[in-house]
Amino acid sequence: MNQSAKTPVSKGDQPDSANRPGPRYRRWLRDAVLLVLVLLGLHFYQTRDVASGIAPALAGVDLQGNPVDLAALRGQPVLVHFWATWCPVCRFEQGSINAIAEDRRVITVALEETSAAELQAYLDEAELDFPVLRDADGTLARRFGVRGVPASFVVDATGHIRFTEVGYTT
Repeated sequence: MNQSAKTPVSKGDQPDSANRPGPRYRRWLRDAVLLVLVLLGLHFYQTRDVASGIAPALAGVDLQGNPVDLAALRGQPVLVHFWATWCPVCRFEQGSINAIAEDRRVITVALEETSAAELQAYLDEAELDFPVLRDADGTLARRFGVRGVPASFVVDATGHIRFTEVGYTT
């Protein structure tokens, strides 16, 4: 008998290229594209109602009793940042906001129903030193279209909103 004769192979033993998994990078690429699309969709949903163009009026008295008025700061860029003490993402990025406030103009708006004294105690404990307006009833947040925190707006020297981010940002 000829040694080179092929032995019969059952149908289950035959390699089937259609059943073989494709290269991993294709699955990773597909998953990455899907993740990016989901994140972009979420970002679009979160920012759909936020203010754009000329920044809405933002004025009040900060926790130290100093008047704060966004319109009075025209001529220089300003970061307007909405946050809350109960927000874990806000807590995570507060160090970055504090660092920006050392070199740039920053107005933060705390969506808090707590007293000014309790809010000041929170800032002292966290060693935060940026100006804070309390927005207990959400009036300022509604003007800017903020539905979730943290939310950041970069307002240019002419008073126009140039960048908006809802959620964590650096």
